[in-house]
Amino acid sequence: MKQLLFLLLLPMGIMAQSPRPNIVLIVADDLGYTDLSCYGHKRHQTPFIDSLARKGIRFTQAYAASPVCSPSRAAILTGKHPARLQLTNFLGGLRTDSLSPVDPAPWRQYLPSSEVTLAERLRTLGYQTGMVGKWHLGGADSLAPWSQGFGYTRVIGRNGLDYYKYGIYEDSYKTEFRDNGQAYLTDKLTDYAVDFIQQADRQKPFFLYVPYSAPHVMIIPRADKLNKYLMNYNKWGEDYNPYYAAMLESLDDGVGRIVAKLNELGLTKNTLVIFTSDNGGVGLPELGPTPTNLAPLRKWKGHVYEGGIRVPLVVSWPGTIPQNQTATSYVINTDFTPTLLDLIGHPIPTQETPDGRSFRTLLTNPTDSLNRGAIFWHYPHFSNQLGRPAGAVRLGDWKLVESYETGQRELFNLRNDLSESHDLSQNNTAKTAELAKLLRNWRQEVGASMPVRKAK
Repeated sequence: MKQLLFLLLLPMGIMAQSPRPNIVLIVADDLGYTDLSCYGHKRHQTPFIDSLARKGIRFTQAYAASPVCSPSRAAILTGKHPARLQLTNFLGGLRTDSLSPVDPAPWRQYLPSSEVTLAERLRTLGYQTGMVGKWHLGGADSLAPWSQGFGYTRVIGRNGLDYYKYGIYEDSYKTEFRDNGQAYLTDKLTDYAVDFIQQADRQKPFFLYVPYSAPHVMIIPRADKLNKYLMNYNKWGEDYNPYYAAMLESLDDGVGRIVAKLNELGLTKNTLVIFTSDNGGVGLPELGPTPTNLAPLRKWKGHVYEGGIRVPLVVSWPGTIPQNQTATSYVINTDFTPTLLDLIGHPIPTQETPDGRSFRTLLTNPTDSLNRGAIFWHYPHFSNQLGRPAGAVRLGDWKLVESYETGQRELFNLRNDLSESHDLSQNNTAKTAELAKLLRNWRQEVGASMPVRKAK
């Protein structure tokens, strides 16, 4: 039986004047930092997410704890780094390289049921909990979301990469909705999310976690969304993937429908809505043409460079947090659990979420400078997107990337070099040594599993 140890403090800050809010956490799958129009994309049409940004706070330096999905999702739900959880690759990620001097690190291919999830914490505090979408943290019944704190569950099952002919489990593996090619998956997930909000008891707060599968490959849009992007492809004079753009529009429509339901039920002013992505976008051909371009960021999903780990993050709570603001302090998704619990007046001891830090203060003063301290990445695997075993650390404006195959280190100043194109490791050996030691000590502290050196 899980032991939940909460530090029960009097509500403070935001919660001094507000009842406990509903929380809607929407996570896109493989959505790049530059893919939304509110983040500067000129051709993708995402008006509903853009509206959330105008009504709230847009973060420009938000990070995923991993460049691939399963570890990042585990970090969101536990406040623990994937390296500490030993869940460092996506489920099913078994790629090796016969020419490499190392084999991938051993790792755990599930989130243990002994870990206390955000849903379990909130449920203990009286929240109704719902999860709709992609779980990808373990398939056994004891590891499924209905065993991890979620009361209402609609989990993508069979044909998870297809957007038609898929299956969705409803609260158990015994009941499954099977699509016959009629209901577009993104729309179906939105139907379930709206259903949960509609059914929720108005006398209790709710937590709704919506990890969409879009815009993960395969790139399969709705036909009626695609026409305008194809018709304007040559007119707009800019290289982009019209199929990907159409998928994003459906994702954006889903966000719009969720927000519209909150408005219809009079819940907007007491609902915190968070929109983010699990990792960077896919910037090379994978199961079809290249989905997106992450420039000016370096690389993409599967890499510990900025393109693989920097993600969009929008937070909206009309009437409580300021509107149309930009937060430039860096945060990472291990911070979500402590932030949300802090926000509702139940901050928890650091040892329960050792890799997360609350950024609640940024929600009232987004222009403040948050001294987040060092943040880390550990990916000791070979990704499907050509990423190599590597680790990284960021402290202030400085970022160090270390290859686990060669030991080579690169040093970048992100304030001056967002594209990580100028390696300063030879010019600033002191900073390189400082960050390398920080990364090494952190790996020891969390018990990070390292790649296995091959016998010569």
